Amino acid sequence: MESSSVPTDAELHALAQAVAEETLRQRLMLVTAESCTGGWIAKTLTDLPGSSAWFDAGVVTYSYEAKQGLLGVDPRTLEHTGAVSEETALEMVSGALARFGAGVAVAVTGIAGPGGGTPGKPVGTVWIAWKRRGGYAHAQLFHFAGDREAVRRRTVAAALAGLRKTLTE
Repeated sequence: MESSSVPTDAELHALAQAVAEETLRQRLMLVTAESCTGGWIAKTLTDLPGSSAWFDAGVVTYSYEAKQGLLGVDPRTLEHTGAVSEETALEMVSGALARFGAGVAVAVTGIAGPGGGTPGKPVGTVWIAWKRRGGYAHAQLFHFAGDREAVRRRTVAAALAGLRKTLTE
């Protein structure tokens, strides 16, 4: 998949299949914590038959209150760094693992557009975090080009590719 192209449904399916196979092979359960993708990562994963054997839960949290209540994001983090920040993504992924029985998690928070961007955080700014139970969370900043759908598709692809990497490192 070229970085300049917008991932197709088939490419997202292939990434999800690779994550599913590795998660199943390691006998892990997976959880997603999503903001800007609105559950698209969970949908892509659960489109696969048999996903109940390795997919635990998906949480969609757009508001500050949801991020705090469902994922345990500290209100001070949101106040000081905003929802679209490395700190928030790391707290989201850690909170997802703390609240569910999964062994691996991914969290995404970003600005898909068309509005909501600022000079410091333009549309297409996305933080993705990954964590294995017992390990350290790590996050990566992305700046995706395109319209709302393109930003969201690219986010789903990057989240899945990062999950695969997290599972095989």
